[in-house]
Amino acid sequence: MLNNLTRRDMLKKLGTIGAVGVTSALLPSWMPKLAFAQEGQNPSGDVLVCIFLRGGMDGLSAVVPFGDGAHYYDVRPTIAIAEPGRSDQSAVDLDGQFGLHPALRPLKDIYDNGDFAIVHATGSTDETRSHFDAMMFMEYGTPGDKTTESGWLARHLQSTAYRSNSPFRAIGMGAMLPASLRGPVDALALKSIVDYHLAGREDEMRRMQDALARLYVIDNPQRIDQHQAKLVFDTIEQMKAINALGYTPANNAAYPDDEFGMGLKQVAQLIKADVGLEIACIDLGGWDTHEAQGTLDGEFNGLMTTLGQGLSALYTDLGSYNQRVTVATMSEFGRRVEENASYGTDHGHGNVMFVMGGSVNGGRVYADWPTLAPSALADGDLAITTDYRNVLAEIISKRLKNDDLGYIFPNHTVNPLGIVR
Repeated sequence: MLNNLTRRDMLKKLGTIGAVGVTSALLPSWMPKLAFAQEGQNPSGDVLVCIFLRGGMDGLSAVVPFGDGAHYYDVRPTIAIAEPGRSDQSAVDLDGQFGLHPALRPLKDIYDNGDFAIVHATGSTDETRSHFDAMMFMEYGTPGDKTTESGWLARHLQSTAYRSNSPFRAIGMGAMLPASLRGPVDALALKSIVDYHLAGREDEMRRMQDALARLYVIDNPQRIDQHQAKLVFDTIEQMKAINALGYTPANNAAYPDDEFGMGLKQVAQLIKADVGLEIACIDLGGWDTHEAQGTLDGEFNGLMTTLGQGLSALYTDLGSYNQRVTVATMSEFGRRVEENASYGTDHGHGNVMFVMGGSVNGGRVYADWPTLAPSALADGDLAITTDYRNVLAEIISKRLKNDDLGYIFPNHTVNPLGIVR
């Protein structure tokens, strides 16, 4: 394909690319998309690892409000998790009011170490129970507004584009970019680091490089298309230096043997490789548990196990790098307080977020807790008392060193929790 490509064809493919643009047109369709930041200084602040739990996680099973007593247990006769101390399947006590799902036990040590915090009764203030709308509102950072054209992370990248010229400022681990990264400064959709090595197909890599070299002036680029071609070369060279297949996690960290675990492991590898990574987004789906939720012995328990093992492995693997990494989890909405007739939970409202890192004021549950008393519920759901944007805005401001919060989260007044230093 590349051997038959002319410069005119390439310019047509590039279209109206501006000073910051996508170079996917320069690559075969089976290569991940690339995007490049402007020239400038080195990035400052933490690496943010943003984990989206798609499907609407049941936060009342992830972090159990056992202190609410009958208001929790009476409406969940088959799926509730017992209060701490009853068995090895009981909640893991955090503070006498809340407890972790037993599969999240690996996170208790990080919590006790002060590097893991929980925000409860949080989420998006829009009341929709549509997965599509709720995810869109949360990732765009503008609940209830369908006119927004960029994600909150994309706006952060745009407002700090002067910081870095690394092609690895932001990555979405998977075949497609999450909506939070879509916007004026495009990011990198990375299925696997191995893709950049073409799975060992050095002959194909060399053919692609030779074809690009014939089309463009690489050594001294003058035009925008030549500049982007050079960035493709630079990116490939950087990726060659990363031994994707030979990476061994530090401190005997054991990632889950699935796509989520592989994604976290590759994020850790990119952080340690010092290629300028600032944002990494990873999804863990499957949380839409309407039937046979399996809180302790089924689907939900399996997802909890994957999440707990994954976060624990990432923390263990990063070691001292945790001082400049912040991890945040979110889900589009929670589940209803009362279980349904199918031993599952339907779409709800309030939920829980996890924040992990060396600069987290952890070891506590941040909650303006409304209780699960019937009079305190929001149409049968856990009420939201902490807007999720307050959590993210504080991370953006204090850890990513960006105070342009009015642009990142328009029409929102930030009320910080003090969750990070």
